Amino acid sequence: MGGNQSWVTEFILVGFQLRAEMEVFLFWVFSLLYIFSLLANGMILGLICLDPRLHTPMYFFLSHLAVLDMSYASNNVPKMLANLMNQRRTISFVPCVMQTFLYLAFAATECLILVAMSYDRYVAICHPLHYAVIMSWRVCTALAVTSWSCGFILSLVHAVLLLRLPFCGPQEVNHLFCEILSVLKLACADPWINQVVLLAASVFVLVGPLCLMLASYTRILLAILRIQSGEGRRKAFSTCSSHLCVVGLFFGIAMLVYMVPDSSQREEQEKRLSLFHSLFNPVLNPLIYSLRNSQVKDALRRALQKRSM
Repeated sequence: MGGNQSWVTEFILVGFQLRAEMEVFLFWVFSLLYIFSLLANGMILGLICLDPRLHTPMYFFLSHLAVLDMSYASNNVPKMLANLMNQRRTISFVPCVMQTFLYLAFAATECLILVAMSYDRYVAICHPLHYAVIMSWRVCTALAVTSWSCGFILSLVHAVLLLRLPFCGPQEVNHLFCEILSVLKLACADPWINQVVLLAASVFVLVGPLCLMLASYTRILLAILRIQSGEGRRKAFSTCSSHLCVVGLFFGIAMLVYMVPDSSQREEQEKRLSLFHSLFNPVLNPLIYSLRNSQVKDALRRALQKRSM
């Protein structure tokens, strides 16, 4: 670093740059979606905790997914909402790095939790007689702890490498929040190490897990086709299709953002994709799992009946 360089103490989040009336409209729409995502994921988490019939490995991992979705949205959306109502869209350097760290940590952890969920479905359908032994609570806890630990360790590596870079201007982050690719563009030094590590981490938490899940679901599909009962096939496919919907949305968007070569034309598209990840995905996940899952609907019905008594 040269001696005449001064450290940037805050960044400006550019956002969408819309008319004031449209920003007010989006503020209320995004606020309602954010509140709904917290309520819906909180409801699923509460049902899983309170209903003994949902104390199974599948819903154990689903409870972790609900916590991740609430945390994921709460890390980005409140600042995004504040910026829609405030023309001075600044964020200090340390909170910006912290937002980047948590964003990456929750995203990586969710990738690995989704892998654990697919493994659970693979064992349940392909090895039903050994399910209780293979998916013991000890194994489930180990998978969950490993997912959270790997997610936060990977994110910590990115945060440390980010803090090593000098930021001496410009200050404008062309994004809705402190997303790592947008922040790296403002560094006064070549961030090639950060980019290489980010690509390697993307392969580890996106490409590798996706290949494992595709292999698992190929085996699952073959096992479902061998089921003699039509009702049994429908039940097995319904459970797996919910998970496949979530996996498709999450991994598809993440790979478009982090695995496709960058260009100036893609910046606006990346904002919309990140918005979908941060706001719409946490809303869709509980809808997919509750509307397509009879056990969750039955648990909600029992909870409402108890309250009315």
